[in-house]
Amino acid sequence: MSFNIALTGLSAVNEQLNTIGNNIANSGTVGFKSSRTDFGSLYADSQAMGVEVLGSTQSISQGGALTTTNRTLDLAISGGGFFVTRASNGDIAYTRAGVFGTDASNNIVNSQGQRLQGYPTDAAGNLQTGTVADLSLQAGSLPAKATDSIAFVANLNANQDVPATAVFDPQDATSYNSTYTTKVYDSLGREHTLTQYFAKTGDNTWDAHYYLDGAAIGGPDALTFSTAGQLTAPVGAVNLTATLPGVDALNIALDYSGSSQYGSEFMVTTNRPTGYSAGEQTGMTVESDGKIYASYSNGQRLLQGQVVLASFVNAEGLKNISGTAWTETAASGNALIGAPGVGQFGSLVAGALESSNVDLTQQLVGLMEGQRNYQANTQVISTNKELTQVLFNAI
Repeated sequence: MSFNIALTGLSAVNEQLNTIGNNIANSGTVGFKSSRTDFGSLYADSQAMGVEVLGSTQSISQGGALTTTNRTLDLAISGGGFFVTRASNGDIAYTRAGVFGTDASNNIVNSQGQRLQGYPTDAAGNLQTGTVADLSLQAGSLPAKATDSIAFVANLNANQDVPATAVFDPQDATSYNSTYTTKVYDSLGREHTLTQYFAKTGDNTWDAHYYLDGAAIGGPDALTFSTAGQLTAPVGAVNLTATLPGVDALNIALDYSGSSQYGSEFMVTTNRPTGYSAGEQTGMTVESDGKIYASYSNGQRLLQGQVVLASFVNAEGLKNISGTAWTETAASGNALIGAPGVGQFGSLVAGALESSNVDLTQQLVGLMEGQRNYQANTQVISTNKELTQVLFNAI
């Protein structure tokens, strides 16, 4: 009986040493989670029969240290959650290994060719948060976009008087009180200047005149303020239209919402025009909330999508398909998908990777303990053999 018990011990310790060896071998593997071999006693009624391996448990919830790489598509999760990847056959896997790159179609993929999942953007660059799909990057240059709106917030000086010259003339500074120039673009990305002139017409009333490249367009528009200095008219944006040679007509919605008239100097606090010239891609950044932006030579940033993370009610119930990837099971529950930095999801760190969580000191101690246990079970078998031989000799 002791011979069989010792054999079960040898088999169990061999499994333990295999697990420890695998942990040590993967101590440098990005996103690897160490495993532990769990033992259980074998009994037949009250009779001890030895030991068995109950299974192997991975320390999925224990994170590894973050290592800086300065590579844009190296991503690490600081906190909870898993990256979501999809294979070419549609299989979904979850991982903490954030080594990503791009394939021939500019999809973001890992070394196995599995595509990183996230919220894509539509043609206008708007994030589609209701859809989880393959993340891909826009290649090439950014086409020019005409200016179609301007958010403009300013304070007009209530202390100023009605201009001495009643008839407005942009060449005569005595015919207006304040002026401001904004850079705008046409459909070919060519730059133009839109100049606003503000002339006081009475208590709490002003006229706004507009000139594009020195030529009058639209207006004047009357701006009216309450006795508390708040804008009362116009309500909504005013529309400016200009016809330019060789390009689409320029239509700009100019919104004065938030503007005021107080007894202080003329000041523009917001001037946010849309539109830009064409630009070449110069780089890419990934924010802590998972949003991916492409940078262009014209100073624009275009949203490419947003990385999503997955979490589970019982992460330990995930099925291990490699040391760095898992699939969901009934025990883990369904994946909960969300944006990094929200709720239980950790934030993303770009240019960094999560190292293996293997504690080498702990593994080496376990290796020595396993070796001692192996030797002890071997000694039991050796002693059992000697006793059996003595018994045979006595007979």
